[in-house]
Amino acid sequence: MTTVAAGDRRVPRTVAGTPAPRRRRRRGPHGSPSWVLTIAALAAVAYFLLPLWWLLVASTKSNADLFSSFGLWFADMNLLANLRDVFTARDGIYLLWVRNTILYAVVSAVGAAALATAAGYAFAKLRFRGSTVLFGAVLGAIMIPLTALAIPTYLLFSEVGLTDTPWGVILPSLVSPFGVYLMRVYAAGAVPDSLLEAARVDGASEARIFFSIVMRLLAPGFVTVLLFALVQTWNNYFLPLIMLNSPEWYPLTVGLAQWQATSQAGSGSQALFSMVISGSFVSIIPLVVAFLFLQRYWQSGLATGGVKQ
Repeated sequence: MTTVAAGDRRVPRTVAGTPAPRRRRRRGPHGSPSWVLTIAALAAVAYFLLPLWWLLVASTKSNADLFSSFGLWFADMNLLANLRDVFTARDGIYLLWVRNTILYAVVSAVGAAALATAAGYAFAKLRFRGSTVLFGAVLGAIMIPLTALAIPTYLLFSEVGLTDTPWGVILPSLVSPFGVYLMRVYAAGAVPDSLLEAARVDGASEARIFFSIVMRLLAPGFVTVLLFALVQTWNNYFLPLIMLNSPEWYPLTVGLAQWQATSQAGSGSQALFSMVISGSFVSIIPLVVAFLFLQRYWQSGLATGGVKQ
């Protein structure tokens, strides 16, 4: 690189005589400085993590410290005492609620993901009479809130004697219209028609094609629907509330709400606050573990699907 005089200043030039490129400040995709995007990302992270931080801090406090200390920082460390109260209350019924929640969430999530994957593949790659009308009905079902269907579902299940049983929570949770829509869109791009035709020419049945070929290609979408259904069923409150009458079948959401209601109606509004908060903190740990465990399969599958073969 050489320099040439330009008035009172010296302008750098390359060997070819063209001006050297100037360094420009880094900007976002729409011309905004990158620090604006950084601040927005930090604000989003704080928005999502602040409630979790409060829950962690509050689970370490006693009933008195919950109302007398700063909400976002620790006071006297009573986490072990709170956990002991949670797991020993009413002969350890909290562990029973944990078992019920895991049962409802795992069975419902796996079933909903499997049904959504099969239905989405059928709508995307198979041609049959009435497919357009049926898929339109699935799209319409996405617009209906689940709470609007809870009472009709209860009346239907009460006629066949499935209320106050695990099936009253599991069977309605197997239906996931959004999962079907998501898998239909994903299958349309992830499953090549040429691969299906080659398998059919080789004499493979439709069932073998689906289980041996299609399921491997749709694994990332399957995990996505699985995570959505897992979180939805784990946090479901209204459906178990109207379906279940026996406390031994309650999930964590209904059980913790009953603890709080009993506390307010009986021994004072603050009596079980520390137990309810500590129990809520324990209830989110399995979800965090599930996301950390499944994200590697999710991300690796998405990366594999994004590479052209």
